Amino acid sequence: MDQGLIDQIYECSFFPEIWPAVLDRLAEVTEARGAEFVVLSPDKMRWRASASLVDSMKMMASGGWMARCERVVRMRTARRAGFMTDLDLYTEEEMAADPFYRDLLWNCGLGWGAGTLVALPTGETLILSVERDRGRGPVEPETVQVLDGLRPHLARSALMSARLRLEQARAVSETLGLIGLASLVFEERGKVLAANALIEAMPEHVQWRARDRISLKDADANKLFQAAVATMSMEETVSVRSFAVRDGAKNAALVAHVLPIRGNARDIFARCTGVLVLTQVTAPQAPPVELVQSLFDLTPAEARVARGIATGDTLDEIAAGSSVSRNTVRTHVRGVLQKTGCRRQAEVVALLGGIMVPAG
Repeated sequence: MDQGLIDQIYECSFFPEIWPAVLDRLAEVTEARGAEFVVLSPDKMRWRASASLVDSMKMMASGGWMARCERVVRMRTARRAGFMTDLDLYTEEEMAADPFYRDLLWNCGLGWGAGTLVALPTGETLILSVERDRGRGPVEPETVQVLDGLRPHLARSALMSARLRLEQARAVSETLGLIGLASLVFEERGKVLAANALIEAMPEHVQWRARDRISLKDADANKLFQAAVATMSMEETVSVRSFAVRDGAKNAALVAHVLPIRGNARDIFARCTGVLVLTQVTAPQAPPVELVQSLFDLTPAEARVARGIATGDTLDEIAAGSSVSRNTVRTHVRGVLQKTGCRRQAEVVALLGGIMVPAG
């Protein structure tokens, strides 16, 4: 057994960016074109692959092949804790009739491989496989033995990686709780990975739903939250999103901050995508214009208007101070209301009062 390869496999638990190199090594020892793993959830597919398989994996993902792949169904039915070859699952006649082989793998010059399933603590399924060129022929029993010898290490590394990501999520949430911030950590599909006791004690504002998801009981705030979740995994989305959360009397009672998680905290396993923090509205104070602008993605003019509203200035006073017309200020006010999720100027005052000004 290649101890160097085993060491690399375990390193992937802590440094997921080296998975492609490990997949290349798996392909090398099995005489395959490449190797890949896929994390399957009910509504999403995530994957890593050797560079030689990236194009075919993109075709598989964009065409929705995994959702209707008979090979995955047969692997689940077999319930074997080891690698299975195509000929373990199909006859050659069945392969020729299966669109997954006929229209995808064979068109890519592939068609012989071996794969295995691993259940993850997130409730998802990991599929790890090696893919050979069709002209190379089926994977031999002795090659399957090599893969089966590596399987426990591959499975442990994947499980460790998933658990580490979940522990990171819990640590983030609990740390925020220690400084008095009600928060939860969610992944890219909106599933809650960890929540602290403070946010769990807010049933008047937060509704827990099936499959570890939440919604905000304020319908307008919930639309903003769900929109933030839907776009949070996009790399260009880098700003904090903040908006008012109203109580039953339609008053701004909380400020919601949705913060993206970037860098090493994100992984194919248990991807921590964002943090929702709920803070109580406090006595109004005017945060710096730059902070208001960055939090709410306001234009500089809108940020100045928002700060003016927070300090109690009238629209005429704001117009005079900025040397613009009252109509221009009213246009900026509409932009502020839309971007902060507020309906009235009084709510903007309450919302900005909930923002902690950094000590300088």
